[in-house]
Amino acid sequence: MNFLGHIYFSGNDPELMHSNLFGDFVKGSDLSSFHPEVQKGIRLHRKIDDYIDHHPEVKLLTRQLSPSLPKVAAIAVDIYFDHFLSKHWHHFHPESLDSFLDKFYTYRINEKQYPNEQFLHMIFRLKRGRWISGYLSLDGVEAACFGVSRRISFPNALINGRMVLENNYTAVEATFFIYMKDAIDYFRTNSD
Repeated sequence: MNFLGHIYFSGNDPELMHSNLFGDFVKGSDLSSFHPEVQKGIRLHRKIDDYIDHHPEVKLLTRQLSPSLPKVAAIAVDIYFDHFLSKHWHHFHPESLDSFLDKFYTYRINEKQYPNEQFLHMIFRLKRGRWISGYLSLDGVEAACFGVSRRISFPNALINGRMVLENNYTAVEATFFIYMKDAIDYFRTNSD
């Protein structure tokens, strides 16, 4: 999952949400230089990534989308799932999406706990632009696909992500619901 999925599985803990997103910027297994809460978020980020990467229905969907999105189908699925989580938020959380995201957007992190300029720059831009709120619309999905496509180091078809989603909307949505049911059960019983 992309940004929204990661912060959703962080519960209602804004610090864990941020440290979870920080997980994309940390390599290696030695996390001892980070604050314990940041370590927890990095581990959660990796657990979420591992779970979605190995989920059988998600793997099947990724293979189905691969001819249209070679090498980037899994990235597209992450973005698509954030769209469907936004669209169906009321099924998964008692608080409104706007209220949930406002708490995330307005939370001030201790920047010293996140010693990575790229991460701090990304978080600042994400919050200022309220990027996650955009996933609800197909225009937002298109913008996310375009932005991620530009950051990938090889030529890719992710700029066609919106069109691929529109052509496979029902199948992606059905897989999303299967994944969410399984993921909620998994993270409920496998929390640290």
